[in-house]
Amino acid sequence: MNMITFTNFGKKITLAAFMFLATISTFAQDEEESTEPKFTLSGSVDAYYRANLNSANSGPNYSAPGSSFANLPGFALGMANVIVGYEGEKVGFVADLVFGPRGTDAIFASPLYSATGNIVNQLYAYWNVSESVKLTFGNFNTFLGYEVISPVANFNYSTSYLFSYGPFSHTGLKADFALSEDFSLMLAVMNQTDLTEFNPTGLYAYGAQLGYSGQYLNFLADNGSFEVDFTGGFDLSDSFFLGINAAYFSGDEEDGIGDFAGVAIYPQLATSENFTIGLRGEYFAETDNFGAIGANDANGDASVLALTLTGSATIGDLILKPEFRLDNASEDAFLDSDGNPIGSLSSFVLAAVYSF
Repeated sequence: MNMITFTNFGKKITLAAFMFLATISTFAQDEEESTEPKFTLSGSVDAYYRANLNSANSGPNYSAPGSSFANLPGFALGMANVIVGYEGEKVGFVADLVFGPRGTDAIFASPLYSATGNIVNQLYAYWNVSESVKLTFGNFNTFLGYEVISPVANFNYSTSYLFSYGPFSHTGLKADFALSEDFSLMLAVMNQTDLTEFNPTGLYAYGAQLGYSGQYLNFLADNGSFEVDFTGGFDLSDSFFLGINAAYFSGDEEDGIGDFAGVAIYPQLATSENFTIGLRGEYFAETDNFGAIGANDANGDASVLALTLTGSATIGDLILKPEFRLDNASEDAFLDSDGNPIGSLSSFVLAAVYSF
């Protein structure tokens, strides 16, 4: 009787101990899993001051470069950017919202249907089919070019002509393939460029990207037009980086769209942990009255050499960017303070970019 009681008691103790250890293990596992990031919140806020050095800074004679963003006089706003994401084991989504002048300029073709399409920078879901295949469905920023919409990811605060007149965003389906440790491939079918909310034309664009060790060759075909673009960069030393972007765009002659071509280099030197200085040197040419530079000769051809010297000082999550820019066009694309046409424009920008 005592032996049976003791044995049963021992079994109960053993079972209780096992259940306690299992509970602790499960709790620890749940606690570990709960600390893994699922939802993410990030974004940025930017503002700037801009002044022309050889032209008016207000009124009808005010001039600005023909490229996008950072062109407003005096103290001006960039945008507030809020990015909400969810990353699961296989699937996830990104909702990228923008508010302010820079965001409005970036989503210039919206809204086509909704009342709030002009705040949607990106909106897509994705599926990691395997370790080497990823499908993305929705609205995503373009895969062409060196620069992007968000000022956080650009070294220069003002943007290049190549960025400004390449596409900004696409809506469609793309598939990314990791072919090897160094090679990657992307294929996409999308609405026509900048038609981000829906497809009112019934026509589609097709994209492809071949990557090798951080260098990318991009191609976009869009209803009679096409663009070929190379984007890359090299760490020449621990403190010196050289970025490169070159592109050629052939417009649809039937729609009266001209051509453009250009090349930009981005040498950047880190002088300390918190300060880097960089130059963007860009040559951009257009034909057949493409219209990017703002003035054309009788043949519809024009070109511009744009030099932008930028400093980048990091203070925690805040980046201060003083910037001098010179745009020298082949035509009189700008106005001086008296309203006379001139071929070059010099300007200064001081920007503050906070990211979180």
